[in-house]
Amino acid sequence: MSLTGDTTTLQPPCAACKHQRRECDDDCLFAPYFPPHQPKTFRNVHRLFHFVGVMKTLRLGPTQRAEAMKSIIYQADMREKFPVHGCLGVIRRLEHQTDLALEELRDVRSQLVRYRMTSGAWDPKLESGLGSAGNSSFPATHDPQALDH
Repeated sequence: MSLTGDTTTLQPPCAACKHQRRECDDDCLFAPYFPPHQPKTFRNVHRLFHFVGVMKTLRLGPTQRAEAMKSIIYQADMREKFPVHGCLGVIRRLEHQTDLALEELRDVRSQLVRYRMTSGAWDPKLESGLGSAGNSSFPATHDPQALDH
């Protein structure tokens, strides 16, 4: 209890209001996205988009605003982490990983076809997806003795 008898506790201002050195209201639009314990997040966003750019984004509707703010915060954090390329560098890295995975998948599929051809288990209907196994690329067997081997 304070000397004046006031028992209300003030919450600390959000990171945006603290940066702007202003009082943070209960209905502050910045508070949900820039909590007081994350000043670095606001600094990153402010450095990249400036205060006016963030204000324009906050004027969007509630659902668009939430998605836009997530995007802005992510972009700003990636720019801080990767100053040269930012999000573009992350996207390019993910594209490269996807290309490598697709190449590996093509190699595995070609090895599987070679294996089936040499083992005598190759069925052209299965390769085109028209076999009795549906979308599966493995031959379906209904012979119980074949399952024991």
